[in-house]
Amino acid sequence: MDLPPHTIDLPAQHWTGRDDGDGAEHRRWWQAVNALSTETASNGDLPAGSVRPAVLLGFSSDEGVRRNQGRVGAAAGPAEIRSALGSLAWHSERTLYDAGDVQVCGGELAAGQLRAGAALTAMLDGGALTVVLGGGHESAYASYLGVANSRRVRDGARWGVLNLDAHFDLRDAPVPSSGTVFLQMANAEAEAGRSLNYAVVGISEPNNTGALFRTADRLDVDYLLDEDCSLERAREFVESFLARIDVLYLTIDLDVFEASVAPGVSAPAAYGVPLAVIAAICRQVAASGKLFHADVAELNPEFDVDHRTARLAARLVNTLLC
Repeated sequence: MDLPPHTIDLPAQHWTGRDDGDGAEHRRWWQAVNALSTETASNGDLPAGSVRPAVLLGFSSDEGVRRNQGRVGAAAGPAEIRSALGSLAWHSERTLYDAGDVQVCGGELAAGQLRAGAALTAMLDGGALTVVLGGGHESAYASYLGVANSRRVRDGARWGVLNLDAHFDLRDAPVPSSGTVFLQMANAEAEAGRSLNYAVVGISEPNNTGALFRTADRLDVDYLLDEDCSLERAREFVESFLARIDVLYLTIDLDVFEASVAPGVSAPAAYGVPLAVIAAICRQVAASGKLFHADVAELNPEFDVDHRTARLAARLVNTLLC
């Protein structure tokens, strides 16, 4: 797996965490993670095994949030998620890598998305299960570029994106932002002669306009309203979606949770989906064998309380990989 040159702006940094000893029975995330340097990647494909290796990639950006008139600060999200992950116990047989960060600076959002997408494609083609740590939800278009250009999708695998989110993010605007990403995906798929297979769990009816609901209907988007998100309804919804795809891209916008659970986001939710439901969905997609790529977006440490939202994001990533 050769990473394209000049895609990673900040190499993987040293992880820290609680140290209970060096034995496998004491292992935590900070002891399990390996830096995925250019030198490591150039040695060939990631090691094969009974469990796919996982690679983390930070997308340090809040430019899309700024354009969407949200609360900026999500660029610091990847570092906070890593910090929250560090001391969690590692119970997986996966090999775990950190590829570092793609950083969006000076308003150059599209360029950053292209760089992240190219890096993700290389990792996916190398056999990895990739996870992007955000950053604003503009990370989703970078994830789309990585998945859509992967060898497996190019070879014809049926793929779909499941968004856990209070918002459709289907806004039609002259400048791309965190609120336009799924319409951008739909337009890109249409240009390629395909339809975007898109579903959302957690839609807040008061926070999505009639125009957004009409766009969702036009694009045949399946969605489940936040008030309808019981464990049973959510499980059935996700099961139905998984049945018609081979490859899943899961994206989690942390504003899907109620504000007291996830205060550190761009747009805090008044209602939200219970953590038990979102955690069950994560376990469901991980157990399906179809999870190909995931991202966690919209962590804004500036507005977090006692690192509550960072710990929540870390718990979800841990659920997906362990």
